[in-house]
Amino acid sequence: MSHRQQHEQGLKALKEKEGQVWEMDPVAKHVGNPEERPAAVAYLYSKFLLNSQIRKKTTDLVKFLSFKYTRNEPVTEADILKNVVQEYKDYYSLIFKHACECMEVVFGIEIKEVDAFNHSYELLKILDLTYDGRLSEDEGIPRTGLLALILGVIFMEGNRAPEKKIWEVLNMVGVYPDQHDFICGNPRKFITEDLVLEKYLECKLVSRSYPPTYEFLWGPRAHAESSKMKVLQFFSKVAGSNPTSFTALYKEALKDEEERARAILASTSIASPSAPDNSGSGEKPSSFSHPK
Repeated sequence: MSHRQQHEQGLKALKEKEGQVWEMDPVAKHVGNPEERPAAVAYLYSKFLLNSQIRKKTTDLVKFLSFKYTRNEPVTEADILKNVVQEYKDYYSLIFKHACECMEVVFGIEIKEVDAFNHSYELLKILDLTYDGRLSEDEGIPRTGLLALILGVIFMEGNRAPEKKIWEVLNMVGVYPDQHDFICGNPRKFITEDLVLEKYLECKLVSRSYPPTYEFLWGPRAHAESSKMKVLQFFSKVAGSNPTSFTALYKEALKDEEERARAILASTSIASPSAPDNSGSGEKPSSFSHPK
């Protein structure tokens, strides 16, 4: 199966998921055009939620969890019930489940239970990406999930993706190029400027394209901090699939893992050469320094 077929397979899984929900959730059909909604809200509207108030509670919980993450604070079920869910405690499990899904897909944050007795949770980044998209140390919402999705699209498109394809996937989770919201601020700037400046993406003009069109590749920082396998695992989870379902991509990711392992082994060998045999000599071995 070609890279393009693999990509279409992933998109089909996402679209079928969306289509089934809109057929089964009559309330969702009457809440307006997806382009008019903030990103997190649009994502949540695509889920099996019971009514608008529960959708609102779920969105409020996403904001609450995001705030806890920016403050590096743990969260408990009691906190959530008191500050967010309140009178809708009978629907706590449903609200919590969908909020956790949104945190993973959009923000790249896992809600991990650390104390089963007190139902205490930690908020942890899923991927080893050092950039979280915040405007400063104390403000802004992490957006590593969106970055991981973009890297996944690039990988699935044969390691370079037209800008149009990237927006096609981001539209599915409610992110649109000219729609500002509390997640992305300015989504177009976040992708075409911020991530390029941070060296997670490379943006190249497509040769002889008119009007001018652009395509994106992984930047050096993405190669250094992540891998094709990690990104494929994340993208597969979002699509409700398994990495091995994308046979060609999975093989390429395995090959990439092997090449990385060999590169690490080679660099270790260069940095730590075996000590010279100085037996019978009064001289001390000289220290090794890597040539610049």
